[in-house]
Amino acid sequence: MSNLFMQDLAFVLDGWALEIILKRSLESFTKLAMMSRTAICCRMTPLQKAQLVGILKSSGSLTLAIGDGGNDVRMIQEANVGVGISGREGLQAARAADYSIGKFKFLRRLILVHGRYSYNRTAFISQYSFYKSLLICFIQIL
Repeated sequence: MSNLFMQDLAFVLDGWALEIILKRSLESFTKLAMMSRTAICCRMTPLQKAQLVGILKSSGSLTLAIGDGGNDVRMIQEANVGVGISGREGLQAARAADYSIGKFKFLRRLILVHGRYSYNRTAFISQYSFYKSLLICFIQIL
């Protein structure tokens, strides 16, 4: 398989199928999940959602979980980055998340704009700290 094909994979999973996978073929599923770019999960219990995120996280992937209700809290807390959407189902997911947004349509801006700004700020601070450390070392040598 080419790398391009592996990156364009996605899988759709429900709670019943995940239960069978966890019992019978966890290693094969983990390999499939690592090749996939996206996982779409439906009709799962809160525990199953958290288990799925935990499996992907333990295999070295960075995980982003998005939820809008109380049943998504465990999944959001298990993920590397959790996004809670405040809405009709209450504020439980928004309070448990790393980031909270008002509507699902704000997710694009959160990831693409604010995520890039955060990356740039972190990179600048890292480079500045390295520069400052080198400068202090050179001053001490002189």
